[in-house]
Amino acid sequence: MDKGSTGMTIGIDLGDRKSHVCVLDADGKVVKRDIVQTTRTAFEGWFGKRARCRVVLEASGHSRWSSRLLLELGFEVLVANPRRLPEIYGQTRKNDPLDAERLARLGRLDPGLLHPIEHRSDAAQLGLVAIKVREALVRTRTRLVTSIRGTAKMFGIRVPACDAAQFHRKAAEALTDELLGMVQPLIDTLDELAVRIKACEKQLEEFAREVYPETEQLRQVAGVGPITSLAFVLTIENPKRFKRSRDVAPYLGLVPKQDQSGSIDKELGITKAGNKLLRGLLVQSAQYILGRFGPDSDLKRWALPKTEGSKAAKKRATIGLARRLAVLLHRLWVTGEEYQPLGYGTQPAA
Repeated sequence: MDKGSTGMTIGIDLGDRKSHVCVLDADGKVVKRDIVQTTRTAFEGWFGKRARCRVVLEASGHSRWSSRLLLELGFEVLVANPRRLPEIYGQTRKNDPLDAERLARLGRLDPGLLHPIEHRSDAAQLGLVAIKVREALVRTRTRLVTSIRGTAKMFGIRVPACDAAQFHRKAAEALTDELLGMVQPLIDTLDELAVRIKACEKQLEEFAREVYPETEQLRQVAGVGPITSLAFVLTIENPKRFKRSRDVAPYLGLVPKQDQSGSIDKELGITKAGNKLLRGLLVQSAQYILGRFGPDSDLKRWALPKTEGSKAAKKRATIGLARRLAVLLHRLWVTGEEYQPLGYGTQPAA
């Protein structure tokens, strides 16, 4: 679809309550600026009476529903990737009306400059919400465990190392009666969190098995459980969107940043683009593979020698292994091959 018979382009800076709108004509002249309430009713009223054209907005908490509404109204919609818009975020003079205008100008000039994204389906998004709920519970448990351990240390008490799900029992045994009485609310909360986290994990495993059976293909790799495999499938959603399996790693932010000029090529950290939750789960899987319980595999043999020397070396090896793991999972998903830990063809470069 082109920009419509009017040749106009509309840029929207989405705000939590109000959104700024800028309309450019075919010659790039600003013909209208306005402020619209960020609600379905207000958007339907404002855009419903406009000539259909190209609309540009950036990915945000409101971009999901607003972009779909505009598509339903007949507009061509481009959702810009905010991480790839230095033209907007690198400005010294920045405000909502100007951001709306810049979005419109970029969309009018070359949509490729926006690095447009596509929102996931409702089913995939709901599945990711369930995973995020479990993740939030786990983070809360970690904070409570850290708090109790820190309190115990002040009294010369060290709670034995144990699985997080069992910490509330170990802490109750290790603490004095007086101290236990003070932290009992935290102990009780940890007890309840253990039950809720276990219930979430059971629900997610059933969901993966019944709705996304392809996750079983990914779980052939030791260290990749139901949650990681489900998060991978829901995040990628369509594996054919990538021409090569190795293209998954940049999409998930697992490749190094680049800053090269002439003979200078700086060594930088990973980009951390894409889904933070999945990236963290892949790193956890990589840590398991590298750990003492991780079985022998080509992945482990590749990464283990790279961990020697320092903590930084181990961190780089873990990230590198997570990157290769992402590539491998996509390959297994696309090909449907049976995975062999040792001698699985030519290991994908990452």
